[in-house]
Amino acid sequence: MDGILFKILAFIVAVGLLVAVHEFGHFWVARRLGVKVLRFSIGFGRALWRRQSAPDQPEYVIAAIPLGGYVKMLDEHEGPVAPEERHRAFNRQSLLVRSAVVVAGPLFNFLFAIAAFWGVLVIGETGIRPLIGDIQPGTPAARAQLRAGDEIVAINGQATPTWSLALQEFATASVGQPELRISVRDADGSDRVSVMASSEVGDLAETPDLLAHLGLTPQRPAIPPVFGTILKGEAADLAGLQSGDRILSADGSPIVQWDHWVKYVQARPGVAIDLVIERSGDSRHISLTPAPHARNDAVIGRIGASNQPVPGLVERYQVEYQMGWAEALPAAVGRTWEYSVLTLKVIWRVLSGQASIHNLSGPITIADAAGKTASIGFVYFLKFLAIVSISLGVLNLLPIPVLDGGHLLYFAIEAVKGSPLSDAAMLHGQKIGLMLLLGLMTVAFYVDILRLLE
Repeated sequence: MDGILFKILAFIVAVGLLVAVHEFGHFWVARRLGVKVLRFSIGFGRALWRRQSAPDQPEYVIAAIPLGGYVKMLDEHEGPVAPEERHRAFNRQSLLVRSAVVVAGPLFNFLFAIAAFWGVLVIGETGIRPLIGDIQPGTPAARAQLRAGDEIVAINGQATPTWSLALQEFATASVGQPELRISVRDADGSDRVSVMASSEVGDLAETPDLLAHLGLTPQRPAIPPVFGTILKGEAADLAGLQSGDRILSADGSPIVQWDHWVKYVQARPGVAIDLVIERSGDSRHISLTPAPHARNDAVIGRIGASNQPVPGLVERYQVEYQMGWAEALPAAVGRTWEYSVLTLKVIWRVLSGQASIHNLSGPITIADAAGKTASIGFVYFLKFLAIVSISLGVLNLLPIPVLDGGHLLYFAIEAVKGSPLSDAAMLHGQKIGLMLLLGLMTVAFYVDILRLLE
């Protein structure tokens, strides 16, 4: 329950913040250009909080349903306007002013994404160096002649100091370009470029494990099965294990690496293990029973012990990725552009039938991602907010009535014909737009539910 509540809270914070950014764009530009704003609301439905400093000032509202928001402006289409106020009505403004007010919402979403990515780059993030382990035969990685021991240095010129950034580039570059030029450095320090066709990456929605699909296995350190920290009162301590003990075998099976031992323990909650260890040059038998421990929806074994640190291991596999204030800005702009193009192309591929509807995400998936990234850390949540903000900006610019892009479409028609569309035509367009949005939301919920049932 705590996990669900945390995800709901993270989702509300994410949606509330991004909606506030979007609506503030409309609000700020409208006021700067002389349009009277009546209300600035975050959320829909019953008002939980409201404030208005003076009758002629905007009313600020936080409403009960945190799934959107709106800016209500003075407009003769919405109701009667006093003659002395008509010059401040939205519908009385020039095409340029109205277009600027409408486009400001999505624009602020893109600006927020740039700021968020800039913050991520300046704060820095810790990741795992993209060192390749095994290459599966007959896979895209094998056909691109990638080799075990290679380090992925860049993809299509974009640096990839961590596996996270490498995966990001595999995803974004594969949609936007016909091939991936993968710069690698082998174990001897020699550089070369491998080429992979973008089509080899396939439909990202159908490949939840992208590395496995590509045939790449991250290189894993060989950690010897030697105990380090033993937690007092836990199963390992109660069995008499000590720091420095080396595992020789478990139930007669040799244990040569620490990760093998971890998997062995986790698979045996409440089951006694006949352990043979080496201590001070002597071998001895120890009976060890892992305690049952709930993790997610499963019960695993736990003994309360960690491995002995291996000198130089962290330096070999872990990397800190950080940029200076100045150099981070163009990188943040570039990353925002990449994700914007990726979002547009994925939308087009879904609509044209070239990609699966599983590329769509509804509130359930977004809430799950919000909770997961928030639980990992601030930097990851900030990166998540940037990506969702880009999606919100791109979707709102689609030429669908009801959305900002639909209003821009009306304005374009008005510019061509020399006069606004009739109220009847706009109402008809609004109805079509609402039907399209409801259809899209229904499909997104359907995909979310399918994910839950998988």
